[in-house]
Amino acid sequence: MSDIGTPPASSPNALRRMQSARQRNTAPELAARSELHRRGLRFYIDRAPLPSLRRRADIVFPRRRVAVYIDGCFWHGCPEHGTWPKANAEWWRAKIEANRARDRDTDRRLQEAGWTVVRAWEHESPVAIANRVARVLGA
Repeated sequence: MSDIGTPPASSPNALRRMQSARQRNTAPELAARSELHRRGLRFYIDRAPLPSLRRRADIVFPRRRVAVYIDGCFWHGCPEHGTWPKANAEWWRAKIEANRARDRDTDRRLQEAGWTVVRAWEHESPVAIANRVARVLGA
């Protein structure tokens, strides 16, 4: 969390939580990858689908042009499980809304380049995610 203008953490606990948040290889990503692999699907992980796009997908099927993102409920504003912090509320709302806008922009850019984007929430079951990806792949 080294954004310029980042407010100080509201507590030492909050600081530890934010510093320990993984950006890749999260439990939901590992579970979804395991389910996809169990089904015989092979893919790349943590890879930019387009060289010109500095945004990395969690799972990529480059030959099929399918990019999979497993979004964290907090960081991407899940309508079901997302929470809005009370401390530094204005800053956090702007941060999460910017993440959501970046997600929409990423989806648009990939779709314009002929890619299919699959977005899943971290709270979804790995089986449901794998089913959706398999349908898109026609597998």
